[in-house]
Amino acid sequence: MSRYRCIVAEKAEYPVRLLCQALGVSASGFYAWCRRGPSDRQRSDQRLLGWIRAIHGRSLGTYGSPRVHAELEYGHDVHVGRKRVERLMRADGLSGRHLRRRRGLTKQDRMAVPAPDLLGREFSPASAATPGARMVGDITYLATGEGWLYLADALDLATRSVLGYAMADHMRVSLVVDALDMAAGRVQLPAGAIFHSDRGSQYTSLAFARACDRLGVSRSMGRTGSCFDNAVAESFWGTLKRELGRGWWPTRADARRAVFHYISIFYNRQRRHSALGYLTPQEAIDRYSQRQTLVA
Repeated sequence: MSRYRCIVAEKAEYPVRLLCQALGVSASGFYAWCRRGPSDRQRSDQRLLGWIRAIHGRSLGTYGSPRVHAELEYGHDVHVGRKRVERLMRADGLSGRHLRRRRGLTKQDRMAVPAPDLLGREFSPASAATPGARMVGDITYLATGEGWLYLADALDLATRSVLGYAMADHMRVSLVVDALDMAAGRVQLPAGAIFHSDRGSQYTSLAFARACDRLGVSRSMGRTGSCFDNAVAESFWGTLKRELGRGWWPTRADARRAVFHYISIFYNRQRRHSALGYLTPQEAIDRYSQRQTLVA
């Protein structure tokens, strides 16, 4: 009973009999309740809370109840209601992280001719035949005591894996080229591969166009000022910043280590995606590989 639990919480400050009188229960009833010990439901909640704490800790303290519930369901085959998970997390003081708004980095070169939009906001995993067939990319930044650390990525739509990424203290074209080259080194890019971005000057540059030609990749670009035309890339940076959980690092090296750990160890290998049926990106890549082996 909630009144008995209230007495347990306050009995260090007030006499039990006084608390019982105030709450309208008998002292004998309270002591009998204490002797009974926890109910089956309470013991079950404690076991479940242990799982929840472990999952929340492995997520670097970023998961809210929906993602904790998904990890229980699809990662550990523990079938419970989402409201129960939410209730236990709230009682234990566990919550997810929320993102603060960021300033945009896109600076358009008005003299450059943009590439056409080859995706048309079709970003679902089903829209890509194989890993590397459709990629999206963008640039963001992290604050450090040594100045900004800029990040570029190449995110695969088929598996939601970050196939390539690069970090530097500048936003020159080499930043986005390095991210694309890393992606090409991780998977065999199929014929007709597409890389989609905004119309930032790095992506409309001649150097990036040559890098795409070298790898057999077609460039695709959304409209100016429309975040929805590159929504998955924008969303990934929001996820990364929220789940890193910090707005500032003492040095660029500290921020680099945090990004490496997040992308290579947590995001690509542990974080489940509803768009993938709650697989991790690595599990999605492995499934594609298994299908190709069966076909061969």
